[in-house]
Amino acid sequence: MTMFMISRSQTTCHGTNSCTAVTKRPLLLVAIIALWVLLTLFGCASPQVVYLKNNVHAHRSHDGKLKASYTNWVYPSPGHTVIPANTPVIIGPWRPGFYFITQGTNQRIFFEYDQRYMPYNLSDYINLITASHPIPEAAFSEIDRKGIDSGKALTGMSKAGIRVALGYPASHRTPSLKEDVWVYWRNRHRQIRVCFGDDGTVIAVH
Repeated sequence: MTMFMISRSQTTCHGTNSCTAVTKRPLLLVAIIALWVLLTLFGCASPQVVYLKNNVHAHRSHDGKLKASYTNWVYPSPGHTVIPANTPVIIGPWRPGFYFITQGTNQRIFFEYDQRYMPYNLSDYINLITASHPIPEAAFSEIDRKGIDSGKALTGMSKAGIRVALGYPASHRTPSLKEDVWVYWRNRHRQIRVCFGDDGTVIAVH
């Protein structure tokens, strides 16, 4: 462990009324060394690769960036793209939210997040939609896999399948995943509702 100590000051007095502080080691040198250590510890660390637990729906914004949102933007309009579940990514900081870079295709997606409308802080939300290993596809039915592959809600899909296909619904419109209606945004202005029957599968999308 490297330890740093700020050097003590030596005081030289001239006569009875005048004292001058003389620092043995310049504080600037100490600051430079500390900065070098921080860069060594954190700047060279390899970013952790994680896997998306659900599809991420993104669109090309007016500034040319691919952007996604906690509200999901699931409508397949021009400029819309789906980053598939199980895609390996690296997470990085961005305001307001975070970004991730897909491994292999090297796409950078800027993901907006507003904690006022979700019950999770940013770190917990990232942990909610990513995992250290891919999710097993065998856990889903055939209709679930079809919806996940297409990024759409299909009649007969389970709640688990919808969650992977469309993402987690924003909690200010869907307070609990136990609800029988999940609300998603087609874009910033329009919504869709995924309705579930008593058996927990999709009966309508409108």
